[in-house]
Amino acid sequence: MKNPYATALEMQRQAWEATADLAEKSQVAPERTETLENVEVGQTPSEVVYEENKLRLLHYEPKTEEQHDIPILVVYALINKPYILDLQPDRSVVQTLLEAGFDVYLIDWGEPSKLDRQLSLDDYVNRYIDNCTDVVRERSGEDAINILGYCMGGTMSAMYAALHPEKVKNLSLMAAGLCFAGDGGVLELWGAEDYYDPERVTETFDNVPAEFLDIGFALMDPVANNVTKYVRFYDNVEDEDFVENFARMERWLDEGIDVAGVAYEEFISDIYQENKLYNNELELGGEHVDITNIDMPVLQIVAEYDHLIPPGASKPFNEKIPSEDTEILEFATGHIGMSVSSRSHEELWPQVCDWFEARSNGTEEHAEPEITASEAEGVAGDESGTVDLTNGGSSVETSSDSGAQTDLDSVTSPDTETDLDAETSELHGEDRSDEEIVERGEADVQEEPAEPGEMNVDEDVVEEVTDEELESEPDDFTELTGVGQAYAEDLSEAGIDTFDQLAEADVADLAAETGIAPSRIEDWVEQAQEQ
Repeated sequence: MKNPYATALEMQRQAWEATADLAEKSQVAPERTETLENVEVGQTPSEVVYEENKLRLLHYEPKTEEQHDIPILVVYALINKPYILDLQPDRSVVQTLLEAGFDVYLIDWGEPSKLDRQLSLDDYVNRYIDNCTDVVRERSGEDAINILGYCMGGTMSAMYAALHPEKVKNLSLMAAGLCFAGDGGVLELWGAEDYYDPERVTETFDNVPAEFLDIGFALMDPVANNVTKYVRFYDNVEDEDFVENFARMERWLDEGIDVAGVAYEEFISDIYQENKLYNNELELGGEHVDITNIDMPVLQIVAEYDHLIPPGASKPFNEKIPSEDTEILEFATGHIGMSVSSRSHEELWPQVCDWFEARSNGTEEHAEPEITASEAEGVAGDESGTVDLTNGGSSVETSSDSGAQTDLDSVTSPDTETDLDAETSELHGEDRSDEEIVERGEADVQEEPAEPGEMNVDEDVVEEVTDEELESEPDDFTELTGVGQAYAEDLSEAGIDTFDQLAEADVADLAAETGIAPSRIEDWVEQAQEQ
């Protein structure tokens, strides 16, 4: 049984600590209030190069002396302002693309008025996106451009690529709702025809109010959205960086925009309820949105913990289109985290930039050309597909896309007017000189012969190998005092999977990434260092 006096003293100590903590937080409250009110967003310099109705097309100032040939047009959703892609300088998709050498444009839809209630998906796709695409094409001198669509903007980008494939060089779809056959998450369930009629909403409001949408999104995770985030804010109020990040996100959430009534009706009924895009049954303006036209390279970027657009609402789409160059990048974050988390910009976006770069300079990889029947006659082996090598009778089987098998004897025969020695020579086709032979040989000769039973090791090679990061099995963080399963999952989502990684983590950065109090993380780091 616990000593009652010790229990009372412990309770008194905790009360004193809480009072002291409140006093410290109260001292910084005025400064943090100013931060919340004056935080800046969307700071990357840009100019408006095209306007139509409420729409503005932004062109961002380049960050590099030279840019890749094919520009990128970013298409965001209709339900929020697009500066989530440029929330702050060190966590900006726009800046990341610019620093990778891309010429970047972004559509800012603006907010529809009552007069815009009749704007349809046809207007947004075949008029607005198409006009912006033509502006970018004309300014860049390119016949086709790259398109990066995010969320609802990704869905509309897929529609656009199906309707205007000749204008789309490469298509990247980020958390795009494309397939709603039962794996679309809570929104698909709530928006099902049995439970929800979008026309009742538009008949009441004309355009769908941002507040109406915000409440729905918040109710998908009510505790996290209405309790947890404010508790974390209180715990971290002394951390100015955390407060700035919190303020930017809250400003973005508070500045939602209304959605044009007809476009909302069509999106809910045609995309969510009837799954017409995925089933290749969608029509816009009387024209079939034929997804079999999507034959350009397609990259899907999905978030493993996305509760708005789960991976299952995106990934199956790649199997429905004819493109032979498709790829999926699935990252352990949420719907918004893929665009604003520091880890996404360190690990995910360099891969996205590499994907675009490989296809934006005329250097994209192509499949090996098939060998024609006439060409195959000169290189095909016997029916078994194997050839006997002159130096030992071993057999090697090689194949091309056409299934032709290469006879290695034909490669080295005198009739080809070349040989392997000449092919591999640094002189490219000429016989190696004595000097070259000596030079190439010296580089491979050990300085001292190995003793019997030993071997000499190239220390440079060993160092190179040992410097590589080796994958480790994830550690169980719940072994640490104060870490439950929920906190362990937060650490994993932030890329911390081992005690060694936690021991070396920056407390401030990890607190900003996870929303966990720095004091907690500091304690866990100390425990991890003792493991």
